[in-house]
Amino acid sequence: MKIIDTFKKIFSKIPTTGWLLGIFVAVVLEYYLGDIISYYLYLPKIPAIFGTLIMFKKPLMIPSVIAYDFIIYILPIFIVGKFFAPLTNNLALMFEKMPLWISTILHLCLLYGAMHIWAEISDYRVLILKLTMISIILTISINIINGYQGEFSCSHPGFMALGAYSSSTLTLLLFTNDKLFGTALLPSFLGPWLFPVTLIFGGIVAAIGSLIVAIPSFRTRGDYLAIISLAFMFIVKSAIENLEILGGPRGMSSQPDYASLPVVFCWMVMAIWIIHNFVTSIMGKALNAVRDNEPAADSMTVNTRKTKMTAFMFGAFWAGIAGGLFAHVLRYINPGTFGIQKLAEILAMVYFGGLNSIYGSIVGAVSISLLGEALRPFELFKWIVIPLILIIIMIVRPYGLISFKELNIKKLLGSRDKPKNQGVK
Repeated sequence: MKIIDTFKKIFSKIPTTGWLLGIFVAVVLEYYLGDIISYYLYLPKIPAIFGTLIMFKKPLMIPSVIAYDFIIYILPIFIVGKFFAPLTNNLALMFEKMPLWISTILHLCLLYGAMHIWAEISDYRVLILKLTMISIILTISINIINGYQGEFSCSHPGFMALGAYSSSTLTLLLFTNDKLFGTALLPSFLGPWLFPVTLIFGGIVAAIGSLIVAIPSFRTRGDYLAIISLAFMFIVKSAIENLEILGGPRGMSSQPDYASLPVVFCWMVMAIWIIHNFVTSIMGKALNAVRDNEPAADSMTVNTRKTKMTAFMFGAFWAGIAGGLFAHVLRYINPGTFGIQKLAEILAMVYFGGLNSIYGSIVGAVSISLLGEALRPFELFKWIVIPLILIIIMIVRPYGLISFKELNIKKLLGSRDKPKNQGVK
């Protein structure tokens, strides 16, 4: 316990700026010296995901991987965080004097810079980063329904499929010479500029599709939403499989490469910001009231049906956005992608990270995504390990690791070493 308290005392004084600078220094060190360090540690190449894949494939390389992670990541981050804490706290104090939006943008630029350098080492890292950021959007969007609304929905893969196929159809129809849709209707150079429009179109289609679930479900009580939403997921999957114009069971391919790393990053940031504003707004507070006690909320003039319908459509909209990004990252989709396995993955993320918490959604999405990739060599065995971890978390913390915690940007980006006379007049 004393060791844990000592670490808490050391790291509690490091602001977010210090952590980001430490991460930035670490990834720059890996970019320039990763090959040399991995060579002298007898590693075949620079580890892709912190060496987890190498450790599982070749257990004898575990000491080398641990040494690599310590030299490249842990040591630089610790040195910058611990020994430059006074400097980074002064920087954080300077940022606090700026408008909050400027401070936030500066921190986001530093975060993106670190991610970009880390991803430059291999295309595999770029793909993992993109898919992880899409998972964050998915997890936050389902948390609106399963967390803030207090329902249990299983329809997110269906919403994701609607968004993926709608946005893919629009980009292929408008900007690509494709075997399914023929000659492009618009010049291809307009594609990247109009890509946000196609994503929003996919989100709108998903939101409209959510009414098929919401209208009958919210007239009932109990577990009917879970049953209807699960049926909706299978209906969407079966309908796409039987639509030859969308490729049928073969799927749809040749989507333009519009979902670059900065594009996906920007959409993830927008999703976090907009959803945070939604759940902390009057509508979000009404949603919490409906979750806690619907009859009491109704008696306090809250339009419970409208509140639930709005939140459900809002969550479906962002699932459709995530589906569109997913389709243009992989550049291939098929109906089997949006089945029960995708549902299990999304539910694992949201319940592992924590309900009613954007922090928890981010932690859950990143943790399960990286764990899934680390366990990829075990193929189906990973679907034994991940549920076991989830069961343990549910026993220890029934609402997830970080639940019911609001996202406070001002506090997150603030200094950890306040002057003693601050606030005293």
